[in-house]
Amino acid sequence: VTTGQVLSLLLLFGVSDWVSAAIRYAIPEEARRGSAVGNVVADLALDVGRLPGRRLRVVSGGNKKYFGVDLTSGSLLVSERIDREELCGALSPCSLSFEIVVENPLELYSGAVEIQDINDNDPVFPSSQARLEISESVAAGARFPLESAQDADVGINSLQTYQLSANPHFALDVQTRVDGSKYAELVLEKELDREEQRELHLVLTALDGGSPPRSAHVQIHIDIVDANDNAPVFNQSTYKASVKENTPSGTLVARISAYDLDDGPNGHIVYSFSSHTPAKVRELFALDSATGELRAKGQLDYEETKLYEIYLQAKDKGAVPGVAHCKVLVEVVDVNDNTPEVTVTSVYSPVPEDAAPGTVVALLSVTDLDSHDNGLVNCFISPEIPFMLSSSLKNYYTLKTKAALDREKASEYNITITARDSGSPPLSAVKQILVQVSDVNDNTPKSSQDSYDVYVLENNVPGIPILNVSATDPDLGQNAHLSYTLLQGDPTVGHIFSINRENGTLYLLTSLDHEDQVEFSMMVQVQDGGSPPLATNVSVSVFVTDLNDNAPTVLYPHPNTTTTYTDVVAPGTPAGHMVTKVVAVDADAGYNAWISYTLLQATDPSLFSVGLHNGEIFTARQLREDDAPQHTLVILLKDHGEPVLSASATVSISVAEMVKEVLTDLTDVAPANDPRRHVTFYLILAVILVSAAFFITMLSVGIFKCYKWRQSKELFNSSRSTLYRTPGPFHHIDAVRGGLTPPNFYHQVYLTTDSRQSDLLCKKPFTSSPLGSRQSTMRNGEPGLYHQIAGTATRVPTPAEQAQPNTDWRFSQTQRPGTSG
Repeated sequence: VTTGQVLSLLLLFGVSDWVSAAIRYAIPEEARRGSAVGNVVADLALDVGRLPGRRLRVVSGGNKKYFGVDLTSGSLLVSERIDREELCGALSPCSLSFEIVVENPLELYSGAVEIQDINDNDPVFPSSQARLEISESVAAGARFPLESAQDADVGINSLQTYQLSANPHFALDVQTRVDGSKYAELVLEKELDREEQRELHLVLTALDGGSPPRSAHVQIHIDIVDANDNAPVFNQSTYKASVKENTPSGTLVARISAYDLDDGPNGHIVYSFSSHTPAKVRELFALDSATGELRAKGQLDYEETKLYEIYLQAKDKGAVPGVAHCKVLVEVVDVNDNTPEVTVTSVYSPVPEDAAPGTVVALLSVTDLDSHDNGLVNCFISPEIPFMLSSSLKNYYTLKTKAALDREKASEYNITITARDSGSPPLSAVKQILVQVSDVNDNTPKSSQDSYDVYVLENNVPGIPILNVSATDPDLGQNAHLSYTLLQGDPTVGHIFSINRENGTLYLLTSLDHEDQVEFSMMVQVQDGGSPPLATNVSVSVFVTDLNDNAPTVLYPHPNTTTTYTDVVAPGTPAGHMVTKVVAVDADAGYNAWISYTLLQATDPSLFSVGLHNGEIFTARQLREDDAPQHTLVILLKDHGEPVLSASATVSISVAEMVKEVLTDLTDVAPANDPRRHVTFYLILAVILVSAAFFITMLSVGIFKCYKWRQSKELFNSSRSTLYRTPGPFHHIDAVRGGLTPPNFYHQVYLTTDSRQSDLLCKKPFTSSPLGSRQSTMRNGEPGLYHQIAGTATRVPTPAEQAQPNTDWRFSQTQRPGTSG
């Protein structure tokens, strides 16, 4: 077969996302396997080089695959034996339809191959002999139908003519039916004479139109009987009737009627099928020989045969029966008796959830064997799902997405496709298609909370888990696999904390100290395993809670010095006079740093008392002349933690009238075996002289500052505080020594004499510095004088201010958290 046998042009039109076209070829039946029908690739203008990647395939109806495509040449090849008579019978033209599906992009082409008949069947008579009885009284021109030969071929190869052997009485008249088939009738040209010849033997030959023609023969034996000179006559030569295809057996189709003028048996008519009525008609219809009623006998099928041409005869019972012939045309009316059939040609599943609307999911075809409205089929699906059906060719549909898919809401769809015809009542069929939705990384991991606050006790064991960061991802598989990472915003965080990448457990690698750092802030990144990955950040704050792990530290009097500091009080000092103050600090925080002071041991317990919360030492009664000149007090300092930690401080107090006595007492308390005691005396004397010079300078400055101080808005009124001075002209030694500021802490605090009423203003980190140098400076306690305590000024009020009741004098000093006094 060459390309010259292509019978129609390629029809192209674009619908939706794919292109359809129609092509038509013709081949003779019984073509050998592998024969080329035509080059579909060339006729469809496809690229041969891209065919392997585009998965070109031929889809045809039925159980056999009659055609295939050679992907190398693009030719449509015969793959099965094709018998036109088996496929189409007497139907002409006979064609096989097929569809060509090409992917990437999806394209659909329809086509048909016309199967041309070849002369491979001989005409066949129902029997090898035929017998006729003809009365001698039959006039010239009488016609006698003969049994027709059947030829399975069609067209020119079908039965074309009949030939009759030579004889003096009969000629042959070949007639053509409505469907184009041929049948023969004997025509009497010369009247018969039974006395001359009792019987005739003729040979009827049936010839088809093939080259060379095929033929069949039948022997015709004619018996000449005595005359029955009146033959039956039908009322009409052709009867017409219509019947529905679902008509039950026994239904009356038509009633034929004939009459005979003869009397007796020669006028008694019997109806029957003509001799050339096909056997199939005899199976479907029954004829009452007495009444001429034609009734349905078998199951009629409009889809098989739409019109039946039935030949009947009426014969009398004469010695030589007269015969009349008529034709009944029975039209079969279609009823809606065939359910539509849905065929799924292709399904593209799974579909990614980010597929754009309009993505083709499946290709469908529908068929209905009925005709007209009964065969008109419409398909539809539920409007509740994100899919739609569209038709590009008659009886072809594509299933597409009409909205965005979300696998997290629906991972698969069981789509029910309903095909319904337009008959009355309509018939329908359903087809289920399972479409799965594949996952796309379109969901960011979500944590159960945006931030975490974790409280960890200080002095923890290294390596303990302190938090589990919980997050979820609704995606699937690798897209939902989460990993946890600690972002390195602060380099120190990476040395202190570590996070498990798989489960988000946060570990503490070192032991924390509340006194070093109270809070740590970090960011945990939760990332999925998709491509590209999606991530979310979670804020984590770790707070170090305090434990009572620091005992109170005595700042004054300094516990680690060999020099004894002696506070001086004058004889006759009244009760309630503050002699000195124990200054202590606790590095802990809160309740753990709240220090209480208790007089543990004293030379005369009745003479002095200690403030429970401020460490101030007061005279409990008025000093008498008979009191001991030297007193030693042991003060117990305890915090309020659990367990309670404590420390002690030893305070020396001298009762003296003048500086000379004080100096003498100071030298007396020095160790007797200390060779440097004279040096100490001169150092103290030098300090006193320097202090006197400083006092004169500061007095002038103090008078000027005092005026401005009175007008300052920064004055705060609070409870009255006692002063570090002795009444009268005696100058006492400052009870506060240097070196009071611990490293790394600086607090600016306003305090009353009761540390529980302290007002904290702010907290600032301060650079580490060694413990401040000790200062043994004696300063004058005159009004307006500022005492230096570790670089911080403490203002001493004037006598006039001391006299004012209900006055709270506040001062600022360097102090760590929990410092009292």
